[in-house]
Amino acid sequence: MQKQYFVYIATNKWNTVLYTGVTNNLHGRMYQHKNKLVEGFTKKYNINKLIYYESFNNVQEAILAEKRIKGWTRKKKTELIKSKNPEFGDLLEG
Repeated sequence: MQKQYFVYIATNKWNTVLYTGVTNNLHGRMYQHKNKLVEGFTKKYNINKLIYYESFNNVQEAILAEKRIKGWTRKKKTELIKSKNPEFGDLLEG
């Protein structure tokens, strides 16, 4: 079975902070964010809502996509999010 990797963007409940990351376990990683299990940026800024993700079969491609997105302006990131999730809803809810 081939492993999947995810580039994701998460935010807080007010959508004021955007965090871009990469993982091979999207549900597990968001569980960590929601429950503040890891010290650092996501805990400090209450990152707890998944608003965008894309999947890759190759970890190198996922890392390149993460770096590309991290280099974008907030406006461009917002446009990407809105193209798939116009309401900024939590993609893991429901």
